[in-house]
Amino acid sequence: MKPLLALLLTAALTPLAPAKEGAVECGNLIYAGNRTSRCFSDEFLTTVQQKTYIATERRFKAVKLADEELFKIPFVIMTGEGDFNLTAQERENLKKYLENGGFLLSSASCSNKPWGLAFEREIRALFGNDSLKDIPLNHEIFRTIFTINDMKLAKSSGESLLRGLTLNGKIVVVYSPEGLNDSSNAEGCCCCGGNEIQNAMEINANILAYALLH
Repeated sequence: MKPLLALLLTAALTPLAPAKEGAVECGNLIYAGNRTSRCFSDEFLTTVQQKTYIATERRFKAVKLADEELFKIPFVIMTGEGDFNLTAQERENLKKYLENGGFLLSSASCSNKPWGLAFEREIRALFGNDSLKDIPLNHEIFRTIFTINDMKLAKSSGESLLRGLTLNGKIVVVYSPEGLNDSSNAEGCCCCGGNEIQNAMEINANILAYALLH
């Protein structure tokens, strides 16, 4: 693998980088009607800009999963609580988006099991029953900016695993059932009794760098 600095210097040349002022936009998905994230911290966007040569917008852009605007944004987040069902148009767009270079970071807010089960169901419907697989800690996604050796949970001494969907040799979905919301850095939010991953900000920064450099 090339040295990270050389990779970061070429980030603006990748197909995923939008032309608008050279800054990468990251979307906050609106899905299943008006469902969207209100407590997913955007702190990692600033961190990526500070630690690398990747220029990022500092705030998420709201984007509807059913709209064509989705295909202008290289990286999106999706999170929430409670059961949900995507519409036919949302499913069609999500599949096309992921198959054509888009990247999705998804997280169950407050470790919400009904949301996690709904998300897993939607991914299986689009990509098959065995599409989501555990991402081992020796994967390069844990080494792009920060070296991540573990993902300790807020309320236990145990550790967590991320799950991913891989297409054409690249992870295009990263999913956490425990939570990567980093809600302590989101104004007016908390993990609300959930079991979030404590070093979520660093992990999210790594994921964004991986998404843009592959």
